[in-house]
Amino acid sequence: QVQLVESGGGLVQAGGSLTLSCAASGIIGSINAMGWYRQAPGKQRELVAEITTSGGTTNYADSVKGRFTISRDGNSNTMYLHMSSLKPEDTAVYYCHGLRLYPLKYDYWGQGTQVTVSS
Repeated sequence: QVQLVESGGGLVQAGGSLTLSCAASGIIGSINAMGWYRQAPGKQRELVAEITTSGGTTNYADSVKGRFTISRDGNSNTMYLHMSSLKPEDTAVYYCHGLRLYPLKYDYWGQGTQVTVSS
């Protein structure tokens, strides 16, 4: 019902910037919140940033506060993650996420895009 497609990943040097995009399609009216998760090798997937689809409230992981900014364009159904001051520890596969709460909780995921930050 919902499709999420990420783009914008790549290789960047430490201290650089990168912007990820997530295009949403399908029955997106059912999505209550969208966000970005990342998963590094050998680690569990973790929340990076999230934004509600209604009020625009944002939430960030402590590790990215002040460096990453999440935003969304409701007209184009596109979500962005603006990443600055990138660190090698930011290296991971970044996933677009959509959360549906009603009638049942369900998570939608994109295919992931690789972000590699070199020293």
